[in-house]
Amino acid sequence: MVRAAAAIVSLTVGVALTVTACDNGGSESSNAQYGDCEVSGHHGEFHLSPVTAGALTVETTLPAPGWWNGETPASVRSGYEYCMAANIAYRSGLDRVEVKNAPFPDIVSGRTTNFDLALAQITVTPERRKVADFSPPYLSSTLGVLIRDGERIGQDNIRDVRIGVAEGTTGEKFVDDRLKPTKPVTAYPNDPAMLSALEQGRIDAVVHDTTILLASPQKQKGGVRLVGQYRTDQGYGALYPEGSSDKDVLDRIIRQLIDDGTLAKLSAVYLGSAFGQDPAKIPYLTVEDTA
Repeated sequence: MVRAAAAIVSLTVGVALTVTACDNGGSESSNAQYGDCEVSGHHGEFHLSPVTAGALTVETTLPAPGWWNGETPASVRSGYEYCMAANIAYRSGLDRVEVKNAPFPDIVSGRTTNFDLALAQITVTPERRKVADFSPPYLSSTLGVLIRDGERIGQDNIRDVRIGVAEGTTGEKFVDDRLKPTKPVTAYPNDPAMLSALEQGRIDAVVHDTTILLASPQKQKGGVRLVGQYRTDQGYGALYPEGSSDKDVLDRIIRQLIDDGTLAKLSAVYLGSAFGQDPAKIPYLTVEDTA
């Protein structure tokens, strides 16, 4: 993936709305603080050694609607990845999630510290595995093509238009290595800057994670549309600091969240409403041979 914020936010915030969380065994944790998330499973089934006592510290890159609903760490109370973190915290016996906002390139290059895991729609790649550890994939990823309404851009002519990408993402690498466009590619430090450039006509198309771009037509009020997606045979994974002692336990929790249907439920609740359309119905594009 994915996205980059303008600057790292040093503020680490325990996003809190006190809830009563019931596990499947019927016990309760009345002091749990997980925003608006519904949690499940057994409180304290797993044991972690978090960087902050009693909290799960999670890095991400804001804004990320649908994934992290809120503009700042202090305002996030729901979303697919936030509630995924809440369920990890709950099953680990930790009573709050602390959110750290950081630029995406810094997260995936291993330049950030003092966190337990990062959830930022991060596509797992061999290059990223050299500087960090990853969980099993929790969601498949593709690369979408976003253009302005009224434009006719597709797989036959995308090489000949001005393409924008998010800095440090798999979309940037895909465009450079696979599409090989005839015009200069512009890399943007964050999604809002990239989408503004598209709206204002400074670029003609955006190639970025489909699951991120799906929300754009709604947010941009119909001025843009998603015309297709490229298969990447990759998926999103949680990123851990290299050599994390908690990797094996976190992997087990994430597999449990996949197997018991928790993540599928979060996708339906948060991503479905944010996207406004079924990703499976977006046409798949192929890379035309330049030979």
